Amino acid sequence: MPGRGAAPTKGKRLEERVAELARSLELEVYSQVRVGRRLWGAERTIDLIVTQPEQRKSLGLECKFQDTRGTAEEKIPATIEDIGAWPIPGLVVFEGEGFTPNMRTYLISTGKAVELPDLEAWLRLYFGLPILPTPPRTRASRYPVRARR
Repeated sequence: MPGRGAAPTKGKRLEERVAELARSLELEVYSQVRVGRRLWGAERTIDLIVTQPEQRKSLGLECKFQDTRGTAEEKIPATIEDIGAWPIPGLVVFEGEGFTPNMRTYLISTGKAVELPDLEAWLRLYFGLPILPTPPRTRASRYPVRARR
């Protein structure tokens, strides 16, 4: 299957980038936190939990990377639903060219997912940190057109 060997490495790198961003905002970061079991008995683990200690406010983050189209996209709706069972609020952070435009739209429409380039603004709003002005991005820069074969 295409991209199989690289996916875990790139997914781990996404987690590292998200953790670096959170730390740059002076948030505490905890990795691979176990929080009970899923309905079918599997252990539930949250990729990252970021905390603002003064406010005692936390947010769970699931990091999803997909470089090519594949089955990871099929698992995302279950991840969104699983977040509802967490003991804290949660969010999916996603990145990669393998997410179809329909899946990107679905993820954003849930209010429980954000693309990596938008994460800093999201964290600033959630934790009440100073908001920095950012230049608007065009649709073309977010979703590059691919040549059809």
